[in-house]
Amino acid sequence: MTHLLHLDASARPGLAGKDQHGSHSRHLSHRFVSQWRAYRAQDSIVYRDIGQNPPPYLNHDWIASAFTPPERQEPWMKDALAESDQLVDELIAADVLVIGTPFYNFGMPAPLKAWIDQIVRLARTVGIDETKLPEPYVPLLADRPRHAVILTARGGIGFGPGGEMAHMNHLEPNLITALNFIGITRIHQIAIEGQETGGEVLAASVEQALHQVDVLVAQLQMTLEAATALPSNQRQTEAV
Repeated sequence: MTHLLHLDASARPGLAGKDQHGSHSRHLSHRFVSQWRAYRAQDSIVYRDIGQNPPPYLNHDWIASAFTPPERQEPWMKDALAESDQLVDELIAADVLVIGTPFYNFGMPAPLKAWIDQIVRLARTVGIDETKLPEPYVPLLADRPRHAVILTARGGIGFGPGGEMAHMNHLEPNLITALNFIGITRIHQIAIEGQETGGEVLAASVEQALHQVDVLVAQLQMTLEAATALPSNQRQTEAV
């Protein structure tokens, strides 16, 4: 059975095309999950609406606790890390991470950044090997293949790879850097653009993105099904 972790980071609670002022990124992520369920109802899906219920920002207690070895942590330190531990556990269990996120002011929404800060954890998702200086970091989630699907909605046009405004896009590059750092390197990206332009430009972008979502669902399900048929010693090297 495959495990999905589905995150929505938009401040808009509804779905574009259905609710007034609805979210296009939520539209994409919910399309992905609904298509996935249609063909693999047996798979488990954990959903977090971090746009409406954001993780806490890091504070002094969190930092002091996260950098204290577990055997030396006091009870209040374990309490300070309780939500972070739950978020990390959800991510570790996932085979496919699905992130629906808007593009806010050239980067990711604050709730998504808060989630990233909570799951990049020493000894949980990243280790340190001091014999490998000057790059001692060890991605602990590289223990098995995991996929991340980044579904983005942008108000403007040309922010994708190769676009005229790509140099101003600090959403996907930032997110991919963080995921790669902890060992999630199989990244898939789909975006809607032109929300501010509207009309035929937006409609064409939405239609194209929805089609790409359907194709990606089929491809990923085939990839994961093929991987499970391999001997365990070969699964580590399989990728899309």
